[in-house]
Amino acid sequence: MNIIKRRDVLKQIAERMPVEVSPGKSLYEIWAVDVFDLAKMKNVLPKHIFKYLENTLEAGVPLEKGVADEIATAMRNWAISQGAKYYSHVFHPLTGATAEKHDGFISINREGEIITEFSSKQLIQGEPDASSFPNGGIRSTFEARGYTAWDVTSPAYLMETANGKTLCIPTAFISWTGEALDKKTPLLRSNVAINRSASRVLKLLGHSETANINTSAGPEQEYFLVDSAFAAARPDLLLAGRTLFGRPSAKGQEFADHYFGAIPERVQIFMHDVEEKLYSLGIPAKTHHNEVAPGQFEIAPLYENSNTASDHQQLIMTVLKSVAKKHRFMCLLHEKPFKGVNGSGKHVNWSIRSSILGNLLDPGGTPQANMQFLLFCGAVIRGVHKYGALLRAEVASAGNDHRLGANEAPPAVMSIFLGAQLTDVFERIKTGALKDSEKQSVINIGVDTLPPLPKDPGDRNRTSPFAFTGNRFEFRAVGASQSISDSLVAINTIVADSLDWIADKLEAYISSGKKLEDACTDVLKEIVDKHGAVIFNGNGYSEEWLEEAERRGLRNLKSCAEALPVLKEKEIISLFERQKTITPVELAARYEISAELYIKTIDVEARLVLEIAKTQILPSVIAYLAEQVKYFEALDKFSLDRSNINFVSEKIKELQSEVAKLENDFGKVHGSSTDSIEEHLKFYSQTILADMNAVRAVADALEGEVAKEYWPLPSYMDMLFVR
Repeated sequence: MNIIKRRDVLKQIAERMPVEVSPGKSLYEIWAVDVFDLAKMKNVLPKHIFKYLENTLEAGVPLEKGVADEIATAMRNWAISQGAKYYSHVFHPLTGATAEKHDGFISINREGEIITEFSSKQLIQGEPDASSFPNGGIRSTFEARGYTAWDVTSPAYLMETANGKTLCIPTAFISWTGEALDKKTPLLRSNVAINRSASRVLKLLGHSETANINTSAGPEQEYFLVDSAFAAARPDLLLAGRTLFGRPSAKGQEFADHYFGAIPERVQIFMHDVEEKLYSLGIPAKTHHNEVAPGQFEIAPLYENSNTASDHQQLIMTVLKSVAKKHRFMCLLHEKPFKGVNGSGKHVNWSIRSSILGNLLDPGGTPQANMQFLLFCGAVIRGVHKYGALLRAEVASAGNDHRLGANEAPPAVMSIFLGAQLTDVFERIKTGALKDSEKQSVINIGVDTLPPLPKDPGDRNRTSPFAFTGNRFEFRAVGASQSISDSLVAINTIVADSLDWIADKLEAYISSGKKLEDACTDVLKEIVDKHGAVIFNGNGYSEEWLEEAERRGLRNLKSCAEALPVLKEKEIISLFERQKTITPVELAARYEISAELYIKTIDVEARLVLEIAKTQILPSVIAYLAEQVKYFEALDKFSLDRSNINFVSEKIKELQSEVAKLENDFGKVHGSSTDSIEEHLKFYSQTILADMNAVRAVADALEGEVAKEYWPLPSYMDMLFVR
C-alpha cells in the first residue's frame, strides 16, 4: 500500500456516511419475532400437545411421534407464513464453528404439483456427512453416515439474508455408531449430571421438591473492529485472524481513555444494528461498551440456561461478523489480533439454578448461616482444585496461548478468588467458629445524596481465572473465538462429581448417627483442609504467585502443547466416564482434533509469515533502500547521516537470515512422517513459533525506519484508530 493508496483509503473512510438502518422499532415490537418460542407454540398447538411439550421440557419425557408431527406442522406453517422457503439443521461440530445443512420445504405430489412438506422425521433427524468434519478417527472416510438430532430444549428461529429466510433448527450431531461429534451433546449430558447430583444433595438437606436443576451462563464477548479497507490489505488478518507483523502505535492503551469511553458514532450504529438482530432472535443482549484496547469492544447478554446460552453465543459471533460486513468493518474474534495491546476473551459467568429454589450460589446476607450455599460453593472449590488442569486444557488453543498469563488475562494457573468475606467463612470452618464470621457490610460513599451500597461477598478480581462475583463464578480464561460449550461441560462435570462426593459423605455421616448440621460442617472442613490451596485472592499476574502456586501443587500449563495432553490422563478419562458426559472414545477424539487444530493453525500462520516477508516486506524495503542510496549519492556533498541506510541494510540481511531459518525448520516438520502428535505439538510450539517471532521482530524494527509509502501493510495506527 503506497502513500497515495493509503491517502485514498483514509479519505474514503473519512467521507463514509454511516450505513443506513431501518428506523428503530420498540423492543416489544422486535423481541423474538424470528423465534418459534413457547409463546408462539401455545397459540398454535392444541392444548394437550402443548402440555405434553411443557412436560418434555421440564421433566425430560421423550416426545411421541404424534406430538412431534403436530409441532413440525405448526413450525412449518409459522416459518412459511414468515416467508421462509428453506429449513436447516444447525449444529456445532468440533471445529468450534457453526454448521448448517439446508433443505427446501418443497416436495412434488403425484400430479407433479408443488407442495410444502415438513414431517416429524425431517424435524427430528437429518443426515450430514460425519466423515467430512473433524472426528478424531471415530469415522473413516468411507464411513460417512452421521445424524443431526433435534434439540427440543433450544427454540427454532428464522435467519434472514438478502434473498430470503431460513428456518434454523438447533440440533445435536452424532455418528452412526452413537458417539458425539459436536459441542452440544456433551453439554446436554453434563446438565443431566448436574441435575442428578445436585438433587441428591438438596434432598439430603431436606428439600423434597427440587424441580429441574440446571446451570446458567452469561458469556461476555470481546472483539475488535477494523475498517474493511484496511483489513483487505492485510493477508494475515484475512487468513489467520491476527496480525503476524506490526509495530505498536506510538499511542496504545496507556491512558486508559478508550475503556468505557464515548463510543464512536459509526460503531454505535453498528452495535445497535447488531442488537436489533439479536433481539429479533430472542437473544437478550444487555450491555455494550468500549473495551481497554483501542478498537476493542464488548457485548454481554443476560443469563440463560447453559444450553441456550451456548447456542446464543454461537449466534452472537455469527451476527457480529455478518453485520460488521454490512457496516464495512471486519470483526476480529481472535484472542490476540494485535501485539502490544489487550487481547480478547469471553468471560463466562456460571451458576446453578432450580426453578423452585432459585440460584443455589446466592450466599444471601449471611453466607455463614447458609449451609446450602456453602456446600455448593465447596463443590466448586473441590472441583477446581482436583481438576484445574482440565479447565486449562479446555481453553487451550493457538490463539489463547498469546493471551493467558500475559498480564491482561488470567494466568495459566487455575485458582479461585472468593473475596475476604467468603475466605473468612471457609477459614473459620476449620476452627468451628463459623457463626462469628464477618457479616455483609455496606459501602458508605460519604455523600449525603448518594445511598449506601450493599457490599457483595466477593470483589471482582480480573487476575483470577475463576472468581466468585456475588452470586456466581466468572471463568475468565475462555478465548474470544472459542465455543463456551467445552468450558461449561468441564465446569458442570467437575461440580457434579464433587456434589456426588458430598452426597456420599453426607449419607455416610448421617447413617452413622451424626446430625445433619454437624455432617455438613465435617464435609466442609474436609474440603477446606484438602482443597483450600486453590483459593487465592491476590494478584494472579505476579511472579510471586506463580512461585507460591508451585509450592501449593497447582499446575502451571503455560502453552497449549502442555495443556492438551491432560485430556489423555486417566483421572480425566475416569471423571468424564463416571459422570457419563464424554466417553473415552469421544475424549480421545477431542484430544486429537484439538491437537491437529493447534498444529494446522500455526502451520497456516508460518506459511503466511514466509509469504508476506518474501513477497511484500523484503521487496518493499529493498526498493526503499535502493532509492535511499540513490538520493544519498546525489546529495553526497552535504555529508548527510547514513545511519538509516546502514540500519536498514543490516536488518534486510537479518530478515533474510531469519526467513531462511523458518523455511528450514518448516521443511523439517513437513519432512517428518514418524513423529507423534505430541512431538509435532512441541515442535510447533517451541520451534516454529519462535522462528515466526524472530522474523516478525526484524520486520517490525524495519517498519519503524522505512518510509510509509514503501511499507506494504496498513499500520497499527491506521487499523486501531481510524474510524
